[in-house]
Amino acid sequence: MKKRTQCLLAGLSLMASQATFSQVQPLPTQRVSLSASATVQVPQDELTLTLSTQREGSNAADVQNQLKAALDSALTLARRQAQSPLMSVSTGRFGLSPRHDRNGKLVGWQGTAELVLQGRDFVRISQTAAQLQTLSVASVVFGLSAQQRQDAQTQAQSQAIEQFQKSAIDIAKGFGFGGYTLGDIQVNANQTAPVRPYMLAASARSVADEVAVPLEAGLSQVSVNVSGSVLLK
Repeated sequence: MKKRTQCLLAGLSLMASQATFSQVQPLPTQRVSLSASATVQVPQDELTLTLSTQREGSNAADVQNQLKAALDSALTLARRQAQSPLMSVSTGRFGLSPRHDRNGKLVGWQGTAELVLQGRDFVRISQTAAQLQTLSVASVVFGLSAQQRQDAQTQAQSQAIEQFQKSAIDIAKGFGFGGYTLGDIQVNANQTAPVRPYMLAASARSVADEVAVPLEAGLSQVSVNVSGSVLLK
């Protein structure tokens, strides 16, 4: 009788252990990697116009003084029109380099000075550039302001996340799972479209002639990619 009681207790203990084990075991899961992306196209609202001048001569100090005089004159005029964020004024490259003949002998110096006008008021920038007679337009580049880029990125990010979630739900249903939980997620944003630069060769033309080229901004594309993994459950 005692032996039978011990066997019965052992059987009950085994059943209890199996029940406890089944309770603590998590539901089967499956990790799936996926990604989604979205692109938003927005108008370019910022203009960067670079003006420059070159000087050369036999004496480095003379060349430097000529560059400084040309830049100072342009700065004085440009600063009168500066008003952030409509237009900001900054200096670009300023430097000298030696010139040598075929035998390596120093024969003179040449230098370049740059002034950069940047902002959201295209008319103000182009009209200011036309007044800077000591410099010539070297390049015109359209792009996105920080606010325009951030707004576009936020919009694209929302769309990419929505697409990621939809894909995760579709995949879970396709494999017979009821849902999913998020795993590792990465979010990356970038501006993919070119900024449509206009490069103008240095010449003796006046600035007024050069800025007569129509300044028409284009469109930029801001893309956001969401990638990572989900656990199907």
